Amino acid sequence: MVAGPVGRRPRRIRLPAISGAYDAGMSDAPARNAWLDPRRLRSFAVLAEELHFTRAAARLCIAQPALSQQIRALERQLGVPLVHRTSRGCQLTEVGARVAEEAARLLAEVDAATNRIRDLVRGRGGRLRLAYTRSARGGPVDALVARFRAAHPDVEVVPETAWTAPNVAGLLAGRLDVAFVRPPVDEPALACRTVDTEELLLALPAAHPLAVGRRKISRDEVVDLPAVMWPRENGPGMFDRTIAQVWPRGGFRLVRQEPDDEQLLRAVAQGGVVAAVPAGRARALRLRGVRLRRFTAPTPTVDVALAWLRDSTNPALGRLLALLD
Repeated sequence: MVAGPVGRRPRRIRLPAISGAYDAGMSDAPARNAWLDPRRLRSFAVLAEELHFTRAAARLCIAQPALSQQIRALERQLGVPLVHRTSRGCQLTEVGARVAEEAARLLAEVDAATNRIRDLVRGRGGRLRLAYTRSARGGPVDALVARFRAAHPDVEVVPETAWTAPNVAGLLAGRLDVAFVRPPVDEPALACRTVDTEELLLALPAAHPLAVGRRKISRDEVVDLPAVMWPRENGPGMFDRTIAQVWPRGGFRLVRQEPDDEQLLRAVAQGGVVAAVPAGRARALRLRGVRLRRFTAPTPTVDVALAWLRDSTNPALGRLLALLD
């Protein structure tokens, strides 16, 4: 992914005017709001270190007359002499020494900022705002993020966790750079890549007849059983896909809703309801009083995908996506 222009003009460096006695040969008073050319400041900073025009010009890879012109231009702009020229080189004036200190400090900040920007463009720095989905942690999801953190330790990963619907909203609003979601996601502005496919299991109360002496359950056996599910608005695509695969001929009888998978399984443990849950999450929670059973063929599955804005220019996102190839 290539970062494009952001349409803003770069800010120029402005230093406060320096007060002091003006050289008689410099009749122009300094413009108090004049912008100082960073190239002139850098040339002066090098001259302040070398105290010799020829050596300073060589370090800057410019001709000595060009360096002299830059220093004179800076002196005219400030309205005060910065160096005393001698037969052996030059010496800084009192004001020149102060300007040299300020210039060195400012240029160090500019160089540091330049390095940070270069790292950002190369994906070695910056920030990645990432959202997990509540129904998918561990396995390939956590492994992908761990690989990214190890490969790019300078990138600040800002994580959060929510359902698919708020994750999609966060991406569209520009609040997130990337998010794990449960497909399908019908948003043309978003791109998606599947990172994992999980089997759906049937969660039953331990005392339920289907949980005793059975390893697999058919679709016909779950028709009209009281079921618990999280609200459809949390992830419409996964909700509809689950119902279509587990209750393909109808008979889905929703009698209770819970906010997330953990509470959903706790409801199953209390008895009276069943639930279809992703295998990874269900096995990770391992709640007492719950029995997990597989379905007969065809095996119902749900995907976990990585989603991001198609027109994103975040270099850190490009580095994450490269790990998927």
